[in-house]
Amino acid sequence: MLYNAKDVAKYVLRKCTEHDSPISNLQLQKILYFLQRDFLQTTGRPLFRDEIEAWQFGPVVPTVYYEYCSYGANPIVKFLDSYASLLSADVRKIVDPVIEDKRKKYPWDLVDEAHKPGGAWAYIYANGNGNHRVIPIDLIREKG
Repeated sequence: MLYNAKDVAKYVLRKCTEHDSPISNLQLQKILYFLQRDFLQTTGRPLFRDEIEAWQFGPVVPTVYYEYCSYGANPIVKFLDSYASLLSADVRKIVDPVIEDKRKKYPWDLVDEAHKPGGAWAYIYANGNGNHRVIPIDLIREKG
């Protein structure tokens, strides 16, 4: 099943909040990227259908970014309905370890990880020449 990125984001936000580590929009964007990357590399298919773009501070899912940008750098604490039913149990087995690992990292450490030389973001962003360009799914799968 191919999900909507907003539903995946709600799952991530609720899970982080319930584990007493609410995250910012910057962290959410990077976690969504790593979820898409790891899901692609594990299953061969994307987790969500929304496009990811190369922005200055790393990969961004615009549909989700604009949903939560009013929080700025603050933790997103918007009331969220139960998240358990948003993703299937098989999908949760893949995404939960990624969320658990990434939610503990500092936002700028996530940015650095997403900016790795030779990675998909760096390839598309190209020192700013590719700002706001879509990072193709195949490139995310291949270069991470």
